[in-house]
Formats: sequence, C-alpha cells, structure tokens
Amino acid sequence: MKRMMMVAGAVLALTTHAFADGDAAKGEKVFKKCAACHAVGEGAKNKVGPELNGIVGRTTASVADYKYSPAMKEKGDEGHVWTAEELDTYLANPKGMVPKTKMAFAGLKKEDERADVIAYLKTFGADGKAQ
Repeated sequence: MKRMMMVAGAVLALTTHAFADGDAAKGEKVFKKCAACHAVGEGAKNKVGPELNGIVGRTTASVADYKYSPAMKEKGDEGHVWTAEELDTYLANPKGMVPKTKMAFAGLKKEDERADVIAYLKTFGADGKAQ
C-alpha cells in the first residue's frame, strides 16, 4: 500500500510539474494549431469554437453567444470547470473526454505542447488582457 501511495504521489508530482513548467512563449506558437477555430486576447470573438480568454477556471460551456454541442452544455450544466489538469486531458483527446463534442481537432499528443499551450492560455484574463 505504501508503495502504491508513493507511485501515485510521484505521478501527481510529475503531472503537476508539467503544468507549472509550461512555457507560454512556446505555447503561443503551439496555439497556432488552435487559432483557426479559437481566439484569445483583447477583442477576441467566437469563431468555429468559442474564444478562450480566461478558460482556466471558467465553467465549461459558459461563453455568451456561442452555440455549444449538447454534450459540452451538459458538462457545463454539471458544474464542470476547466482546470489546467482538465484542459490537459481534453487537449490530449477531446472526443475521449467529451464524446459527441463538435470539436473536430484530434488533440495535442505531446505532453509538453499541452503544458505550453495551457501556460499560454493562462496569460489571458476573462477580459482578454494579459495577466
């Protein structure tokens, strides 16, 4: 049992470490893969996907004037909040986390790219201004 707890602790530490070490500058470059459908920054508007200002800490499916899939709305209605960990899971495999989401993107398979893009997204407040 102690060994399992140590392994679980190590995995948690590594996972948390990845989020803490994300490089926002690299994430800005990775975000170009997302920019066809999503926007961030002052004046960001919904596109094919919702604008992502203030996404970390935001309730799922809560951007005004964006038509979410029923599956994503259900997640938001359940009180789901986008944490760095939840975003990491979603960005790795969107349809694996939210079946029937309308997001067609297959996901970011590289852990460092996910950490970097999450670090980049964290730099934007809900108003789109740099934090």
